[in-house]
Parts: sequence; structure tokens; C-alpha cells
Amino acid sequence: MSAFTDLIQSRRSAMNFQEGIELPPSELEDMFTLTRLAPSAFNLQHAHYWSVSDPDKKEAVRQAAWNQYKVHTASAVIAVLGDKLAYRQAATIYEGLLTLGVIDQKEFDETVEMIRSMYEGREDFQRDEAIRNASLSAMQFMLIAKDKGWDTCPMIGFDPEALRQALDIPEHLVPVMLITIGKDSKKQLRPRGYRKPLGEFVRFL
Repeated sequence: MSAFTDLIQSRRSAMNFQEGIELPPSELEDMFTLTRLAPSAFNLQHAHYWSVSDPDKKEAVRQAAWNQYKVHTASAVIAVLGDKLAYRQAATIYEGLLTLGVIDQKEFDETVEMIRSMYEGREDFQRDEAIRNASLSAMQFMLIAKDKGWDTCPMIGFDPEALRQALDIPEHLVPVMLITIGKDSKKQLRPRGYRKPLGEFVRFL
């Protein structure tokens, strides 16, 4: 079994954490540095992460998350946000390729315009893209965290507007999920839940 296969099989959603475990900012920075390599449409990098470890702010997030105890015990709770307006950064993102000569001015202009025309005025698509690409990034973050010895739990159980108010999140960022992170207390370990056999979710055509 490869190390990566073992990582996939060992990652579980932690339901409770050892209280009082500090997660050094430097370790989070290392995780986010690797998370930057996650794929995103047109390399627009829609995902934003707001890491909350301050006790008062964490309790405010807990209230927005319907008072779930794991938010309290986690070393940090991370708001995963998707940028609906990420497409507006296309010129900045592609400028490096232009400067290096990887693409010429014509290709640069066509790429930026194509991205703008695909996103602009399509609010539902902007929101879908924000959620889709932030979710890809979030999964990569959780695997990286597990590889570094930290346990996580993705959460959709929260009031997005209450979270927005608690953290003063601007309108163009969509609250996609929360991720609690820390050391699993192992108090509520259960066998892994039912997983569908391949025949129920895979088709080979």
C-alpha cells in the first residue's frame, strides 16, 4: 500500500477534538502554501481561507454553526470562501506568463477577454464556480492537514448569513463550508459509514 493510499484511507471526519491543542500559525502557513497548488478553472484560484483561532471569534463562529461543540474544541475553525469575482483577476494572474514569453500579447488579450465574457453578468455561474473551485481546494487542504498529523471535519451545518456577520465577510465571497481542525479526541470513533459499491455510482461507457 502506498503512503498516499494509506492517507486516503486514514482520513476521517473528526467529531470532537482534544481541547487546548495549539495549532502554530507556521504549520497552517505550510498547509496553505501546498493548498495553493490545487486546481481551479483558468487558474483563477477562487478559494479564500479565513482561519479563526481567537477564542472570542471562534465562539462567534460556533454560534453561527448552531452551537456545535466541535467548533469550540477545535484548535482552529477555517471558513472556506469562494470568490464570485475571481475572474476579474485574470489579467493579473496571466501577466506572469506574458512577461516570461510563455504566451504572447495576442494570446494574453484573448484569454483575458474569453474569461471575462464567460463569467461577467452570469451571477448563478459565478456562484457555482466559487463553490465548485473552493470545494476542490478544501479537499486538498484536508488531505494536506492529515499528512501533517492534523484531523479535520468539513461542515455545512451553519447559517451563512450569521457567519458573514460574525466575520464581516464581504458580499463577493460565498461561505462554502467550515473546516474544524485539531487533534481528534478519539472519544466517538465509529466504524466508517456505508460506502456505495462501484456499481451504484460509476458507469464505464
